[in-house]
Amino acid sequence: MKKIVLSAVAILAFGFANAQESSTGKGFSNGDIFISGSVGIDSDKTGDVKSSGFEITPKVGFFVTENIAIGGKLGFSSYKAENGVADTADQSAFTVGGFGRYYFTPASDFSLFGELGIDYSSIDNKLADVKENEIGANLGLGLSYFVSSNFAIEATWAGLGFASNDNGGDGADKTNTFGLGANLNSINLGVVYKF
Repeated sequence: MKKIVLSAVAILAFGFANAQESSTGKGFSNGDIFISGSVGIDSDKTGDVKSSGFEITPKVGFFVTENIAIGGKLGFSSYKAENGVADTADQSAFTVGGFGRYYFTPASDFSLFGELGIDYSSIDNKLADVKENEIGANLGLGLSYFVSSNFAIEATWAGLGFASNDNGGDGADKTNTFGLGANLNSINLGVVYKF
């Protein structure tokens, strides 16, 4: 009898905890739409050598099931470097891409997810007067934590990545890159807003 009472109390406590979790409105559910993205600014100077860069990449996603979200992103970046005499780099890039995410516990405050993304970038190398095309794919992990019913903090890890750049075409050799983001520089932090 004691085991039955303890089991009933455990079931009631679990049910109450789940009810509390869903009544807060935190987490994701089927049909939710979210926006997120990243903004980056960097500047470096060593002697007469200066470099600066800027990047912005907004994303929008939609939950097609309880655990799966699909979405798209747009991005713009600019990078410039000079050695005190002349420019050594001056390029900008426009990126468009799509992604799919699988959330392991979407209705919780904390949720781990896996993400697969595919991007296309058009890179304008102004110094060489060359336009490059790049196609890339990434497989990574992420973690979101809801601080309120609509806002979450998100950390993503780049994981495995592949990119192929045509280096401007016209007979130029392609550059294929494969990488594993196994260091802390591959972690990005962001904010998510859920509608």
